[in-house]
Amino acid sequence: MSNISIFLADEAATVQLGQQLAAAIGAGGVVFLEGDLGAGKTTFSRGLIRALGHSGAVKSPTFTVVEPYELGERAVYHFDLYRLADPEELEFLGFRDYLRDNSLCLIEWPSKGVGVLPKPDLVITIALDNQARQATLTAHSERAEQWLAALRASHQ
Repeated sequence: MSNISIFLADEAATVQLGQQLAAAIGAGGVVFLEGDLGAGKTTFSRGLIRALGHSGAVKSPTFTVVEPYELGERAVYHFDLYRLADPEELEFLGFRDYLRDNSLCLIEWPSKGVGVLPKPDLVITIALDNQARQATLTAHSERAEQWLAALRASHQ
């Protein structure tokens, strides 16, 4: 289980990290996004989703719980579990139907889904650092190890 830590000076750097990860991701996977309110989880997701080919708005799924993006043969599902009262609510939403080989699930506030969510491929923790942010990406699968290797190569 390896990790990489990246300093994000501003919002543009957060978007750029999303773009760089998009370039490394193959078919699909599960990515947990952790951090306080306003840390940049949705900003990161916006960069990633747009880099994968979505040209419209990328909204925070705070009220809808999930925003789907069909991008050719790939689907990206952006979840925000902040408002869940109980992890079992994910079962009512049909969460398991989103877990397909060609889908990427970005999940904000994964702690709200403990016991229902699968093991993530990658956990991204974004922490405020004065006016900037620090992103720590931790691989939990061989697939994510490959993603981090590609990110390391792009940061050299």
